[in-house]
Amino acid sequence: MLDKTSPMPNDYFQITTDSVESTKNLGEKLGSLINIRTTFALMGILGSGKTSFVQGLAKGLNVPDGYYITSPSFTLINVYPGKHKLFLIYLFRIDRMNDLDDLGLYDILEENGVIAIEWADKLSAELLSEYVAIHFEISNENSRKIGMTAYGLEEASLLKKLKDSY
Repeated sequence: MLDKTSPMPNDYFQITTDSVESTKNLGEKLGSLINIRTTFALMGILGSGKTSFVQGLAKGLNVPDGYYITSPSFTLINVYPGKHKLFLIYLFRIDRMNDLDDLGLYDILEENGVIAIEWADKLSAELLSEYVAIHFEISNENSRKIGMTAYGLEEASLLKKLKDSY
């Protein structure tokens, strides 16, 4: 469901990672570049690397080592401390848009922190205005094709910094 108009060429970045560790490293690098409130809309099938990416993102945001980052399948939302508060939202079990209000998602989207939404394709495009959409595809057992699209000026700047770091 989540989709917007086609981005400009500078608003897109694609990379293929060759292991779980390199997917985590990508997330860590991106997390270390974040200076302001940022939302990530993560999309891909089970096992495509979303949670591994968020584990790296958390490391880049300096979430303390004592916090284990996992998909919050029972709680739906987990919050972690770091240089920016990290909200991990897991929408796999959400069936109706009304459930989002009960979840408190609208309030979280106004928070000053980093928001990572797994299964964001369940959201309406109107819900997010500025964000980075990240699509995960399984290339083979170990590698993942990861495409990132920025929607917003700050998000495009973040992707440019990431591209420049490779």
